[in-house]
Formats: sequence, C-alpha cells, structure tokens
Amino acid sequence: MNPSESNQHIEPTCAADDHGIPENELLREEDCHRAAAMFSALGDPNRLRLLGLLIGREMCVTEISSILDDNLPAISQRLKLLRSERIVSHRREGKHVFYRLDDEHVVALIRNAIEHAGHA
Repeated sequence: MNPSESNQHIEPTCAADDHGIPENELLREEDCHRAAAMFSALGDPNRLRLLGLLIGREMCVTEISSILDDNLPAISQRLKLLRSERIVSHRREGKHVFYRLDDEHVVALIRNAIEHAGHA
C-alpha cells in the first residue's frame, strides 16, 4: 500500500477530552489572530533592525532614519505599522515624536528570534 492510500483511512485514536486540558489553557481564536498579526509585523528585516534600535531607549524618527541610513517616509511607515500592532509606543515633545519598545514580552521575542537565527 502506498503512503497516500494509508492516510485515507486513519481513525482518530483519542479525543481532545482524553488529555484533560483545562479550557482556560486552550488558545483562544482572537489571541491567535492577534499573535499572527504581531508576527506579521515583526516579519520584515527592516522593521526588526528598527526595533533593535528601540530596545532600552527611545528615539525620534530623524535619529532612526540617520542611524539606519533610510529615508524618513519609509521609517515613518514602518513605525505606523508597529504602532498599529501596539509593538511600539510613542510620545510627542514639541515637533518631535519619540518612539520606544518597552514591552518586555516583545523584547524577549525579538532577542530570541535573532539569537535563534544565529544558530541556524
């Protein structure tokens, strides 16, 4: 029997109830959608580099643009997307808007991803 034929008649060997997983530990659909949107926002090398700059400090768009050697509109668009996903926060001071990454969960996620990429 070839492998495709054997997969057609597989019967489940257990039910979800058999494992005794408490309902509050199951992944809620809305949480999964939110996490997927966050991973999508983090899934761009330019946005990751930008976020790396913001770990532990706040910076204005001009500073970020200068350090990354990229144009202001591109930096602003990236920050807009990151703000919409609540990955970065901001504050206004006069004409300047300062951005920061101060959610330790996101910082850990970024650091772990970069570290993991270095081991691949």
